[in-house]
Amino acid sequence: MENSIILKENEKIENLIYEIRGKQVMLDSDLAKLYECKNGTKVINQAVKRNITKFPERYCFQLTETEYRNLKFQNGTSSLNNYGGVRKMPFVFTEQGVAMLATVLKTPVADAVSMRIIDAFVYMRRYLSDVTGSNMLVNHEERILKLEEQFNKFSSKRNTIIYEGKIYDAYSVMLDIFNEANDEIIIVDNYVNKELLDILREVDKKIIVISNNMNNELIKKYESQYDNTQFVTDNPFHDRYIILDRKEVYASGMSLKDVGKKYSYINKIEESIFINELIKRIIKILK
Repeated sequence: MENSIILKENEKIENLIYEIRGKQVMLDSDLAKLYECKNGTKVINQAVKRNITKFPERYCFQLTETEYRNLKFQNGTSSLNNYGGVRKMPFVFTEQGVAMLATVLKTPVADAVSMRIIDAFVYMRRYLSDVTGSNMLVNHEERILKLEEQFNKFSSKRNTIIYEGKIYDAYSVMLDIFNEANDEIIIVDNYVNKELLDILREVDKKIIVISNNMNNELIKKYESQYDNTQFVTDNPFHDRYIILDRKEVYASGMSLKDVGKKYSYINKIEESIFINELIKRIIKILK
């Protein structure tokens, strides 16, 4: 294992980043090798299917046959040779998708490798920004603007990667999300403790907390002093959600009481079908 890690440290990940549809992406086969997935892309495909709401098209998409042929012809990459004459086209992941993938994969090196990959994306962005002349790119300025737009989306509060130890930054992100609500905040989280309640007491909006694991004595003490929060003992959901005004939904990769303690994410869900279904289920619980 040590030898394979050393080998990977010497690989130039930036050489595995390609541009497709105006976005910088990486192939699923390259990510499977870097993440040391025993069954290759099968592991990645299964992880994405199990967490499909976390991988919108701006995070992950499947190549068309034309894109596949062009990429293979222009780059001559060995990664594409592995597909040979297969009928199923490879998937590619954007910078955001790579970061999200690390949160759902169970390989021992996922977190460390993910940080190296994101560093490579940043390196490529800086490199492209420093390049002058037209030999490097066609329509250089347009490409840079697209890459900056993608980076700004990645860096926004709506799609935030939270690194371990950044507890203050994590709480800041959470408060910013709470402040987006006009009237009501619904928190779905199976673990509620004093740290979360300390945040909620400062929020001047109606709050509903849905959870199966709450300290009744702690809740009684909170309710004796603060009246901004309704606690509902029920939670049929696996993931953690923040729902604003029953319209917007954020998903958290870990319990809100632990944000900033480990590498995770807070991501705004854009898929209207999922949002509508989730809110319907929430309303049934609250009736």
